[in-house]
Amino acid sequence: MNDRHQITVAAFLNLFIGWEEFLEAALSNFMSGASTLSGTLPTKYATPSTLQNARAMVMGINRYFDYANHEYVRKMVSLYFQDGHPFEPHLSAIASDLADIRTMRNASAHLSSTTQAALEALAQRIFSIPKPGIDLYTILTAVDPRSTAKNTVLANSRDKLLTAAELIANG
Repeated sequence: MNDRHQITVAAFLNLFIGWEEFLEAALSNFMSGASTLSGTLPTKYATPSTLQNARAMVMGINRYFDYANHEYVRKMVSLYFQDGHPFEPHLSAIASDLADIRTMRNASAHLSSTTQAALEALAQRIFSIPKPGIDLYTILTAVDPRSTAKNTVLANSRDKLLTAAELIANG
């Protein structure tokens, strides 16, 4: 793998890590009584006394909470906030995109026959033709046919995450 490939995949992985960190911070801060950027207070069903307690409530008995799994996040916000607000309807609106982004994240973290098969299935969904042996760099740097602005898959993924984060943060 050359430098350009490594840098591009690392940039994608950092984007994904940033998304996970945003979700963790937003969830624990809103649970602890923080308002959205627009000044509204989400209606919550739990009142942890500290941020640390909020994080512990999300983790439950596990060693960590899997923020990469959007279905887990959606379930958690529906348990702790009325109608999942401010996370919903934004997470639901991009649920399939979040699943695709997670598939790419898994391929960036470790490549196995399972992640390769999932990556090839994703490439076929995106490009509408089989792409046996495709790598993550090739997917990330290709023009996304679903993008009206003709952005790359990486740029399209970034824009979806940033838009969702902005909508959640603003409430």
